[in-house]
Amino acid sequence: MQPIISVRELSKKYKLGVFNAKTLREEAEAFLSRFSRKKGEGIRHKGEGAGSTLSSLHSPSSAPADEFWALRDVSFDVQPGEVIGVIGRNGAGKSTLLKILSRITEPTSGEARIRGRVASLLEVGTGFHPELSGRENIFLNGAILGMTKVEIRSKFDEIVEFSGVEKFIDTPVKRYSSGMYVRLAFAVAAHLEPEILIVDEVLAVGDAEFQRKCLGKMKDVSSQDGRTVLFVSHNMVAMQNLCSRCIWMDQGQIARAGATEDVVRAYLTEHQTFATRRAWPQGREAPGPAEIKIRELEVVNPGGDEVVCASEQINVRVRYEQLHDTPRPLTLNTHLIDENGVLVLSGKGAAAFQQSGAGRKKGDYEFGYTIPAGILNSGAYNLKLLAFEDGHLKWQDDSLLVFDITDRRDKERTGGNYARVSGVLNPDLRQYVKPVTGR
Repeated sequence: MQPIISVRELSKKYKLGVFNAKTLREEAEAFLSRFSRKKGEGIRHKGEGAGSTLSSLHSPSSAPADEFWALRDVSFDVQPGEVIGVIGRNGAGKSTLLKILSRITEPTSGEARIRGRVASLLEVGTGFHPELSGRENIFLNGAILGMTKVEIRSKFDEIVEFSGVEKFIDTPVKRYSSGMYVRLAFAVAAHLEPEILIVDEVLAVGDAEFQRKCLGKMKDVSSQDGRTVLFVSHNMVAMQNLCSRCIWMDQGQIARAGATEDVVRAYLTEHQTFATRRAWPQGREAPGPAEIKIRELEVVNPGGDEVVCASEQINVRVRYEQLHDTPRPLTLNTHLIDENGVLVLSGKGAAAFQQSGAGRKKGDYEFGYTIPAGILNSGAYNLKLLAFEDGHLKWQDDSLLVFDITDRRDKERTGGNYARVSGVLNPDLRQYVKPVTGR
């Protein structure tokens, strides 16, 4: 079967600090430089029947200091009806790849051949005109996808019902909240019957109920309608539930590709430095959104041992600096994810932030909680950090601290070996066996 997406040696280069030409002369020189390339360079668009091709013949050779290669020699195929996941840390090249496949930007070298109609949801507002109403944007997007008015009208009521923005359908979308924007944008992308649906992490902007609706819809369009889905997410549980195959991007290249469970496990555990503490002192490049910088993460038992033991209580601490006052409160949250990508627990901090007044005022803060003893299983864990503004996800990093948990109970049960028992959790259940009499 012919792949619906074929990517061959795809690379994308950006010039650091260069946005556009400053003078007409610079613009003319840049145009003449592009025009003088040897025959065959640049982007070539072929008809939809034969598929469309984005390609260029520049080579990603050794890059000067002012150049950044967001993608380097990426190659893969996607078959019709497949749901493919793309994972990786922030800056790994995931969004750049999707923008090339969506024809938003052109590659520097290589080729991406798309055989079908593409609908993309890459960031809040993609493809919408802010001055037009929700109704008008539905028809505009359908026209861009090549649908007739009759076809769009047949789907209109279904799109509006799924989005849940009936009351505001005739309001200009510039007045929508980010959640409303995403609701309508996803409903349009999923219901106007593209052969290929490309979805970035933008779904995290919506609430939990809407995320579940979106994941269910992506399953339906693949299993029932036979359409292809390319899905980027930091949610490893959703990735494993939805995707048959997965691509792990790292520093613009494919680090690993294959069965989703295997790739997710490798992503969470391989090439990681296991530690119970990480720090980013003042003056260093620290993780976090624009308003907050993480200064220290720590996961330890009360005694502070280097090895975290599950049979003792576990203290999780996040020390951070809020760089300036904010009009809207910011809250932090942590997700504890096991080596199979399963979200084991969430340390929601909204109530604590509201009570302390943190999240609005400049200063140094500490956020933390205690995990009771005897709950977690032994194995490798990943502490993922998230920041929210007014309940909407603002920032996340899924591999800031990777640590190992052992369980002395396992050693006692097995006569001296730390043999890991199966299961996500391993609580100290009070089991008993007794004879039953009177029968």
